Amino acid sequence: MKDRLARVIVPEHASIRTAMEAIDQGAVDIALAVDTDRRLVGTVTDGDIRRAILRGATLTDSISPFITRGFTAVGLDATRAEVLDMMKARVFEQIPILDAAGRIVGLHLMREMLGAAVRPNWAVVMAGGRGERLRPLTDSVPKPMIKVAGRPILERIVLHLVGYGVRRIFLAVNYKAGLIHEHFGDGAGFGCCVEYLHEEVALGTGGPLSLLPAAPRDPLIVLNGDLVTQFDLPKMLQAHSERAHRMTLAVHEYLHTVPFGVVETAGDCVITLREKPTHSWQTNAGVYVLDGDLVGRVPKNTPFPLTTLVEDCLERGERVGVFNIHEDWIDVGRHQELRRARGEGDRV
Repeated sequence: MKDRLARVIVPEHASIRTAMEAIDQGAVDIALAVDTDRRLVGTVTDGDIRRAILRGATLTDSISPFITRGFTAVGLDATRAEVLDMMKARVFEQIPILDAAGRIVGLHLMREMLGAAVRPNWAVVMAGGRGERLRPLTDSVPKPMIKVAGRPILERIVLHLVGYGVRRIFLAVNYKAGLIHEHFGDGAGFGCCVEYLHEEVALGTGGPLSLLPAAPRDPLIVLNGDLVTQFDLPKMLQAHSERAHRMTLAVHEYLHTVPFGVVETAGDCVITLREKPTHSWQTNAGVYVLDGDLVGRVPKNTPFPLTTLVEDCLERGERVGVFNIHEDWIDVGRHQELRRARGEGDRV
């Protein structure tokens, strides 16, 4: 990446010939013009050069008058899903990455973000819930289609999977399934194949697996459809495989601070006094990887929580592992979590 970036960076007063050479050598259809402090001032494409030459410019003229200075860039903290969404909305093939000072540090390419090594793993996203606790929002749309940062939660999940090479995605749908169908279609617009598991009745977090056309040959990824997270899918799949687990359950640390001083006593004496202590638990993050043959243990068309399959594996003495999600993770199940996902704090 560093070598390629070096090839496409040119001084803002470089010649048109130099910019053409950078576009050719970088093979990403763009040159990045920077000032003396390496701050990005604009971009130059083949189209920009072609228009310059048609206006009478020569190869030795400066590119400065022909730089596109109204460029779009992202920061280092931009997520894969956010970048893909921006590319799709603005029809961009490349988006520069800048540091806080505006210096160029990288370049996102659509072909690479969607062209990650294709994984054989299937993914099932549970998107059939209504979301009673989010009413009245869910009176008109299913919970997974509620928007966060201008994009439905379910779309964020799909793009996250696609960005890591998952190409066959099943959406388990029930409540207002037509809206989900209309948005995703066959998945071609999102770089994948989307298929639908239609629940005639609500089947819980595991029951829809009985609707799969066959048992997958490779480990299956299962996610709740109301998650806003950027968990590291390749690492989770790797951990599942290397540790020979039958199921791997993603967990996220939940912290709770007691808002009072906690007193431990013995009889009428104080033993300890802890002011507003914080306790932590590892909680189910709603993301699973399971060996494909376990799908056969899910009863047909019967409400079935996936946690029951976890318990079944444990009772059989089979290995169930955990994978810690250290990245941002929000389960958008209540208005409070939705406000947090939208960056609105805890206001009412």
